Amino acid sequence: MRLAAGVAIAAIAFVSQLANAQKYPEKTIRFIAPYAPGGTTDLLTRAIAQKMSDALGVPVVADNRPGAGGNIGAEIAAKSPPDGYTILLAPVSPMAINVSLYGDKMTFNPEKDFSPITLVAKVPLVLIVHPSVPVRNVRELIALAKAKPGQLNYGSAGNGSSNHLIGEMLKAAAGIDMLHIPYKGGGPAMVALMAGQLDMFVGQVPSTAPMVKSGRIRAIAISGARRSPALPDVPTISESGLPGFEATSWYCIVAPAGVPQPIITRLHSELIKILNTPEIRDRLIAEGADVETTTPEELMAFVRAEIPKWAKAVKDSGAKLD
Repeated sequence: MRLAAGVAIAAIAFVSQLANAQKYPEKTIRFIAPYAPGGTTDLLTRAIAQKMSDALGVPVVADNRPGAGGNIGAEIAAKSPPDGYTILLAPVSPMAINVSLYGDKMTFNPEKDFSPITLVAKVPLVLIVHPSVPVRNVRELIALAKAKPGQLNYGSAGNGSSNHLIGEMLKAAAGIDMLHIPYKGGGPAMVALMAGQLDMFVGQVPSTAPMVKSGRIRAIAISGARRSPALPDVPTISESGLPGFEATSWYCIVAPAGVPQPIITRLHSELIKILNTPEIRDRLIAEGADVETTTPEELMAFVRAEIPKWAKAVKDSGAKLD
């Protein structure tokens, strides 16, 4: 009788969930951006939110919850009711990097506390050097670094930032020693590079491409799997002597764990359409991103593979919280 009662309760819960899913959405959806207004994460959240509102017929409101490298916004999303009315535009940091960087200070588990929906885009970075550094490709950089161990330096936006860790991945893959110099943001690091105070920086394509084209800095490689349309003559690191090397920032969209599958299916279907509209694709390309969508299952597999990759970079770097 207890078994029968349990089955009946489960069946009632399932029917209730299905009924709610069929009526979804009926109210405002909160779309959390875990970084401050004005940055790429915020701009993408707002652009996608407007398209979602048009498609779903309810307001979709961007909600900025910055702090702790994206962890504050991600935690709010993870602990929200699993009803489909809270979703998160999640960058690489809270979904993969911070697991190792924050350790036991993490208050959520990226693999267990979210319902994956889709990958949005991968954002490769560009390896740039000051013109005084006598290298024009990755092979020459590796040779110079091996001839002068510890004498070349590279800057980053801070300990544990994606450009810091990509630099560490490059060092490990090439077997070279370079000095890391952290700055309080990518802007100050770029200023130092152009002033000749840094030898190298791994920067974002949109902000660096104009200076590359003007000759103020030299681009020698792209960190992603494909060349950037903004810098088509710049080869990838994989093409340039380190086959298989790929390290990118990325964005995905997730919901709290436990959202009914019919709602996830609806959100996935609408988001795939939105991400393939010319307006959104052009915005992503302008940000130096490669649009790349997935099924929920593919996204979960991707996140699970990314966590140990970034963990190794964090360990190799010895990065600690600033």
